[in-house]
Amino acid sequence: MRGRVVEFDDDRGLGVIAAGEATYPFHCTQIADGSRSVDVGVDVSFETRPGHLGRWEATAIATA
Repeated sequence: MRGRVVEFDDDRGLGVIAAGEATYPFHCTQIADGSRSVDVGVDVSFETRPGHLGRWEATAIATA
């Protein structure tokens, strides 16, 4: 999938990707290049998987 990072908290390592009408939370450990940080507004490609609390989460996140 493709989307854009709309939120990222460096201190907590948590972020959100928007793709169309849906949003997908993610943890910094899911950034594919190992950087553990991503800028808000960056276009990314990602996969989804079932996550905690019964919602889908982004994984294998790579800058587009």
